[in-house]
Amino acid sequence: MARSLPQCVDTVIIGNGPSALILSYILHGHIPYYVGGHQDTILDSKLSKEPNLLHVTPDLYAHFASSLRYSTQALPINTLLDTLVRPNADTEINPTSCIEWRYEPDKAISHVAIGETEHAGGQWADSPVDASADIGTLSYAEQLSLPGYSYADHLARKENQDQCDFVRPSRAEVADYLRAYSGAVGIADAVFAKTRVDGVYRTKDGFVIDSLGIQCKHLVLASGTFTVNIPPPPLLMPIAQLNSRDQPLLVIGSGFSAADVIISAPPTRRIIHIYQWAPEKRPSPLRGCHHTAYPEYAAVYRQMKLAAIASKKPRASKSPMARRKSSAIYQKRDWELYEGLPNANITNVSISDTTATATITITLSSGEEITREVGGLDYVVGRRGTLDFLSNDLRTEILTSPDQVLPVNTQALINGRTLRPKAETSLEVAKNVFITGSLTGDSLIKHAVGGCVFAAGRVMDVIPTTYSPDSTPSPTPSTPRSASPVSTSDTESHERLELKRTTTGERTNGHADLHLDRRKMARNVEVAHAENRLWVDSGWWAGGLGPSR
Repeated sequence: MARSLPQCVDTVIIGNGPSALILSYILHGHIPYYVGGHQDTILDSKLSKEPNLLHVTPDLYAHFASSLRYSTQALPINTLLDTLVRPNADTEINPTSCIEWRYEPDKAISHVAIGETEHAGGQWADSPVDASADIGTLSYAEQLSLPGYSYADHLARKENQDQCDFVRPSRAEVADYLRAYSGAVGIADAVFAKTRVDGVYRTKDGFVIDSLGIQCKHLVLASGTFTVNIPPPPLLMPIAQLNSRDQPLLVIGSGFSAADVIISAPPTRRIIHIYQWAPEKRPSPLRGCHHTAYPEYAAVYRQMKLAAIASKKPRASKSPMARRKSSAIYQKRDWELYEGLPNANITNVSISDTTATATITITLSSGEEITREVGGLDYVVGRRGTLDFLSNDLRTEILTSPDQVLPVNTQALINGRTLRPKAETSLEVAKNVFITGSLTGDSLIKHAVGGCVFAAGRVMDVIPTTYSPDSTPSPTPSTPRSASPVSTSDTESHERLELKRTTTGERTNGHADLHLDRRKMARNVEVAHAENRLWVDSGWWAGGLGPSR
């Protein structure tokens, strides 16, 4: 029998992905405490005085910016909790956590976490692109664990003896873990799936979720930035309707989703791949993938690079892409059937009703025109989030700020950079409205705990708000969301604006360390220790006056 939602709770979490599950775990009364052991003596000293991590304040991570120990890409609060959960994770295997989760039921807050997917897990429980669910995740298993029930615990419960260290679980395996999580840690009563949230507006005393008739005092947005695939332009829409699998597949995109589609396609199917190629200005995120740790992504990037090199040579010259087949992953696909066309544009599409194929005219970067016949399209230029479930006034309140210079199109799709400027000031983006997960600009699961701890601290009135009591905005009546969150032209102009604002750090979307092969980390640590010992013993660190003298 379907469970009914409560009509009045303190907090509504919109979303049921990893960050929503973590926050629900805390709001159930599981409080994080620092138990010591961190090698950062400054941080250790500060936390030892106030071990309850719900009291997190900016002074705890004020020294992070001047330290090489910490990531400069993630928000400081997300970095703080990550380093406490996995201290020295880049130099130690299975480091001991500096956090203890203590169950204090008297501190629990009434709440619900609501998502549309078939089961808890957010985007992990969804199938946003036509790709295999068996492709390994970008993060390793030890970086995917949520508090109270780790991924290793999940494997043990399923009597799976596979080693958890340095393993990239498949998307299906992570989805299975997240589906089991709420039941394993006892929060299933507050987590709901297959439920659409709509018509959320502010009232004098809080918020109303009009579609569900729920009232709440606090609102947490954990809906993510990967829920909507950017649609193809009108010219290409007819190709997207084709499904002739024995004909070439047209793939458009430069990132992981495009690579997933190529990897998942039958190895004997011809692939025509159109992608942006500007390695110096806007490199593909695939460039950071180490060929040993991420061989499948490195193989696709290699083909993109070889095709870009070949595109600058006369068309009659032999493409180098058939040479050097070194890895097993590389050899699974017949790369002679891959045709990469960097910076090409489709100028004409002709659909054949008799063959269920399309003939496309392509203008290459050289200006030359070619034609190809294709039987399907995967347009994977990116995914975005949307706040179309909020009333127009509440959405405007969240997306704008007094010091904002650029105008905001409140109907546009949003990505990890949309709310990042606000998140760098506070994760309370409007009074009693908080963001967690990828909405903060940090998309990795390991960076989700920080935002959840902050939101819980505010909801539990442990952390003071920056909004004054009389700053409550006027109540906003429920208004229907627009039928379409954004038009194609709006998306294109938004993308151009993002390109101008994007910095080198932002381009990686949190995946800057994919060039590392973590399976070699243990040996690398040993080598580093030996080199450090040699350096110390040499005396050069003291101008030649060290121990060796």
